[in-house]
Amino acid sequence: MSIVDILLLGVGVSADAFAVSICKGLCLDEFDGKYALKIALLFGFFQGAMTFIGYYLGFSFINLIQNIDHWIAFVLLAFIGGKMVYEAIKSSNDGECQCCAIIEFNLKEMIVLAIATSIDALAVGISLAAIRVHILEPSTIIGLMTFGFSTMAVYIGYRFGDKFKRGSEILGGSILMLIGVKILLEHLLSHGGF
Repeated sequence: MSIVDILLLGVGVSADAFAVSICKGLCLDEFDGKYALKIALLFGFFQGAMTFIGYYLGFSFINLIQNIDHWIAFVLLAFIGGKMVYEAIKSSNDGECQCCAIIEFNLKEMIVLAIATSIDALAVGISLAAIRVHILEPSTIIGLMTFGFSTMAVYIGYRFGDKFKRGSEILGGSILMLIGVKILLEHLLSHGGF
């Protein structure tokens, strides 16, 4: 897996955290850097950690799945990406952002949100185990990218409102689906078919 693939994967899995961070920024009367940093640290940590955990969960079953590993990676990434796109389109009529009822930083609420937005990263970690990628670099990059995107997203939410939430989820989901297709095609072309 190339660095470009890893960066695209980072963009894809960080889309949920980006969208939630925009929601959190929507509620701010004035931008608070410490607030944005706390959110970004939690989201970045959980995205990286869940990718790492997913990898080792998947790696423990690799002997059972090695003949269909490319299909597993494809199905997981296509499902996660498709779900993100579907939910973004479905929720576009809701109007208000549902994730920012409380303006002050609530650690318990933010941990729940960080875990919820990193479930996709767990599945991505499993798919990375299926294609035998060394996990330290991707999980670190995914965590750092999520940190950066989440910090920016709180500011974007504060500054520009709800305009970018839906688009970021659609873009992230589409990227994950395309990476799944790429993995499948690379395997099929290099092994001469199904």
